[in-house]
Amino acid sequence: MAKATTVFVCSNCGYESAKWLGRCPACNEWNSFYEEKVAKTADGKKEKKVAAVPVLLNKVEKTETARVKTGFGELDRVLGGGLVKGSLVLLGGEPGIGKSTLILQICNKINGVGKVLYVSGEESAEQIKLRADRLGINNEDIMFLGETDIDIIDETIIEIMPKLVIIDSIQTMYSSELTAAAGSVSQVREITGRVMKCCKQNNITTIIIGHVTKDGNIAGPRVLEHMVDTVLYLEGERYFTYRILRGVKNRFGSTNEIGMFEMKNEGMVEVSNPSSILLEDREEIPAGSIVVASMEGTRPILVELQALTSTSVFGLPRRTANGIDYNRLTLLIAVLEKRAGLPLGNQDAYLNIVGGIKINEPALDLGIVLATASSYKNIPIPRGTIAIGEVGLTGEVRAVNMIEKRIKEAEKLGFKTCIIPESNKKLLKDVFKLDIIGVKNILDAMKYLKLK
Repeated sequence: MAKATTVFVCSNCGYESAKWLGRCPACNEWNSFYEEKVAKTADGKKEKKVAAVPVLLNKVEKTETARVKTGFGELDRVLGGGLVKGSLVLLGGEPGIGKSTLILQICNKINGVGKVLYVSGEESAEQIKLRADRLGINNEDIMFLGETDIDIIDETIIEIMPKLVIIDSIQTMYSSELTAAAGSVSQVREITGRVMKCCKQNNITTIIIGHVTKDGNIAGPRVLEHMVDTVLYLEGERYFTYRILRGVKNRFGSTNEIGMFEMKNEGMVEVSNPSSILLEDREEIPAGSIVVASMEGTRPILVELQALTSTSVFGLPRRTANGIDYNRLTLLIAVLEKRAGLPLGNQDAYLNIVGGIKINEPALDLGIVLATASSYKNIPIPRGTIAIGEVGLTGEVRAVNMIEKRIKEAEKLGFKTCIIPESNKKLLKDVFKLDIIGVKNILDAMKYLKLK
């Protein structure tokens, strides 16, 4: 006989409590608890459990991880070489960003691997077919299931035994064993656990599509991200063509890699050389513009930084940062005022990374400082100049990692001068065709560019 009990669940982390709490003791989130009824079986019978036997770690035999190529070189880079057989991948992103489009193209490009089961709780077979025709999908092994009941989905997976399963999306699925609505914390956690158990036991690769909240995080408890093997985010502005696929968690590869795509009528098209795309419109070089080199995993990406300073009409100057951390911008402006003597206290300062991408790396500091000084002095930075380096509070320019890869990328794109930290220049082993300028502090860099 089923007995219904009432529990209070935190919508942020999934913590359960017998009573309502104003603040979650697990994640310290305020007003996140909501009431939920859970049906439990009270038949008095205990399930027989099989105990696991400990083994010596050194005696465990290592096996090669079997991977399946997705057909997208950019996606394979983020995944660490392809989809691992039996892995559980979570893909998140804002509505309309292109998640379903990318997944449907993957189903087509892995043609010949075996049956693919596309489970959708949001769209009908006719809607999926319209998108497939637009994208030119011709894989005859793709099977569609329009269902939201996890029991039926489990039975279908075991009956068909596909090589790849797509769940679109996890928030629309539900289990009849729980009284909570689909998309709630307990439902999302239960559905993910059921899917993971079914696919791990049968060595079936599974991709789950998840909705995101207004903060950009995947909706549901954080335990959802801990349960899966890989977490991917598809980022970008909906009204811009470029998309960035970023790996947040990956048990089979690096979490620092990114893949870049362009949204076109025929679907997602991978961008193999993002640096040339982000710099292709850089013809006139006005004051306040400079190119910097950022590392995303093992790939160097060159982006253009644009800074603008103008006299403030109010008593409190504005600081606006687009693509970098706002606090980092205010810190570097303070360094410019104190160490370089630039009177920016009455200046509004705006900084933008061209292309709409977001970068959070200290190696951009020197470029931010030089672009801001260039805009204030109204002196353009010479064409073919790139700046790399972290700036400290005392104005020193500190070393950054993977400096040779950054310089090689700049050399490949035709840059003539590279301003780097002096400590990095001393350790360079390769010979480059472009001029390497080593600086110890921001004053040395500003003097070289005649900004001081």
